[in-house]
Amino acid sequence: MATESAVPKSGTEAPIVIDLGKHRRKAVRALRAGQGKLMDDVSSCIAELQNTGALSASAQPVIVIVRQRPRRRAAWPL
Repeated sequence: MATESAVPKSGTEAPIVIDLGKHRRKAVRALRAGQGKLMDDVSSCIAELQNTGALSASAQPVIVIVRQRPRRRAAWPL
């Protein structure tokens, strides 16, 4: 579900963008804390990029985009 974008700019390395899509609020909070399933997804994406050579060992920005699903509102009985 993750997408990577690695288009090098002239002379500098472009940031890697990983789009994880929409997820529950609880999952997004766990990601911010460095835990949970989404963190495992990010870690596996980074490891895969390092194995393919798209991500160098030197410092390079990695941007993770996750959108939080809106809360469902309970229907009030009429």
